[in-house]
This record gives sequence, C-alpha cells and structure tokens, in this order.
Amino acid sequence: MAGTVLTGTGVLAAGLSSTWTMLAVGLLLAGAMDAITDVAQNAHGLRVQRRYGRSILNSFHAVWSIGAVTGGLMGAGAVAIGMSRGLHLGLSALVFAIVALSCYRFLLPGPEDGDRTAAGAGEGATAHGAAGAVEPEHPSRVPGLLVRVGTLAALVLIAAAGSVVEDSGSTWAAVYLSQSLGAPLSLAAFGFVALTGAQFVGRLVGDRVVDRFGQRAVARSGGALVALGMGLALAFPTVPGTIAGFAAAGLGIATLVPAAMHGADELPGLRPGTGLAVVSWLMRIGFLLSPPLVGLVADHASLRAGLLVVPVAGLVVVLASQVLDTRRVGRA
Repeated sequence: MAGTVLTGTGVLAAGLSSTWTMLAVGLLLAGAMDAITDVAQNAHGLRVQRRYGRSILNSFHAVWSIGAVTGGLMGAGAVAIGMSRGLHLGLSALVFAIVALSCYRFLLPGPEDGDRTAAGAGEGATAHGAAGAVEPEHPSRVPGLLVRVGTLAALVLIAAAGSVVEDSGSTWAAVYLSQSLGAPLSLAAFGFVALTGAQFVGRLVGDRVVDRFGQRAVARSGGALVALGMGLALAFPTVPGTIAGFAAAGLGIATLVPAAMHGADELPGLRPGTGLAVVSWLMRIGFLLSPPLVGLVADHASLRAGLLVVPVAGLVVVLASQVLDTRRVGRA
C-alpha cells in the first residue's frame, strides 16, 4: 500500500518538476516504489493462487493490462479537455491511493509466507519447506546451488524476453509501420494495439490453458509463436502481415511473466519471496536495454533488422522454458 501511494507521489513530483533534478528525483522515486509494489502484489497474488487451488495469476496480469489502457485513456482525456498536468496527475495519485487503501482490508492477513507450510504439507511438502528454512549441510550443496542459480537465471531470461517483446511493440511498432512500411499514422498505431490486445486476451484465457497443459508447454508454445509470427512478418514485410505479427507476439508472451514469477517463487532452497524479487527486478533490464539495442541496430542497418530481437527473444523462451513446471498449477 505504501509503495502504491509513493509511486503516485513520485509521478506527481515529476509532472510538476521545474528543474532536471526534481524530474529525476521524482522518476527515481516512482520507479523504485513501482518495483517494490510489483514484487509485493505478485507475492500476494501467488499466495491467493495457492489458496485458490488453481492458476489465477494470469488473470491478475490481464487486469494490469486494463489498468495500462485506463491510464492512457485518462491522459488522453486530460489533454482533450485542457486539464493541467499537475491537476491530472494529482487527481490520479489521490484516486488510486484511495482505491489501494480501500482494498487493504480485503487482503489476506499476516506475512505472505505464513501459509506455505500448510500448503506444502497438502502437496507433499515442497522443497521450499517452512518459511526461511535453511537447508542442512550436504556434500551436494555446491551443485545444488549452481542448479538453483541456473534455474533462476533461466526464469529471468524468460521474463526479460517477454519484456523485450512488449517494449519492441510499444516503442517501435508505430515507427516501423509508418516509416519503414509507409503505413498512414492512423493505421501505424495498430501494431501496438494488436500486441497489447492479443496479450490481454491471452492472459484472460491463460489460466485455463496453464491448468490444462502446464507452464512449460504453454511458455514453449508462446515462444515459438513469437518467433514464427514476427519472423514471418519481418521476412515478408507488409502492413497487414506486420500487424498480425505483433498480435502473434502479444499472444505468445501473455503468460511468460506470470510463469517466470510463479516458478521463481516456488524455487526450492530460497527464502520465500527472494526468487520472485530477483525475477521482478532483473526483468526490467529487458525494458532498459531493448530500446537502445534496437535503435543501435537500426542506425547501422535498418529498423527491420533491429526488430529481429523479437523472434530471437521467442527462441530464447523456447530454450529457457525447460526450467518451468510441467504440472498444472494448484494443490494436489
């Protein structure tokens, strides 16, 4: 709750900034608090999912997509009616702080790992064990540590690949369609719309698909869909084909971030929440590196070549998805 309120405060401070320093401090506060809130809300969502007995985390991320669209529409509406930036961001911070604080009383009480022991007993006791349990000394401790680190790294790659694809659509889709393929500006926006719309639909149905086929099969199929869809769109560049390619990419990445977070949160040998925090924070590297990487390739070759990062990310998911669970999410 505190992170949500402080995120809104940071965004408001950045919007009201009159100096570069104030802008930077406001954005730093907002970004840091958003990262903390992201871990906390997903930790609580995974706790609710364990209680619920089947996959529901994808639906939570679908609601996040609705929130992103709502924020965009609110900003567009504020511009349309001539509302000042400070008033718009101030009202937004106030409204959503009230919403978040009002929801607090409906959250599960106690620490997020308080019910892991009981859940683990019902499932045959996962290797997570009790909250904060320390593994006994064992000759295979070092190999076990290497396995955990490797698994966590693969989960970070899956989440980062999803963020790279998402950012490529939001940052470059309209530019590629308008400047490289000559699409009118009114049509160029549909690359991003197709990606986010397909991602939203994929998250709505993702829980049922994950329950039916397991995280690994769904992630592997999603990575293949990203690689094939955008690969064909870039190999045979047309406006309709490119929009369809971004839609395929959005559908392919729909369940990747929830799957990586769930896998990290259930990783044996780590304190509860540690794996989730590592994946949540390091996946942001994808958002940080993707724009300059694509832009660098575009400067030296073409934007079409730069967007090859999307099918490459899909192939990374296909290879890294081996670490995901094959069982359905939920209690035995």
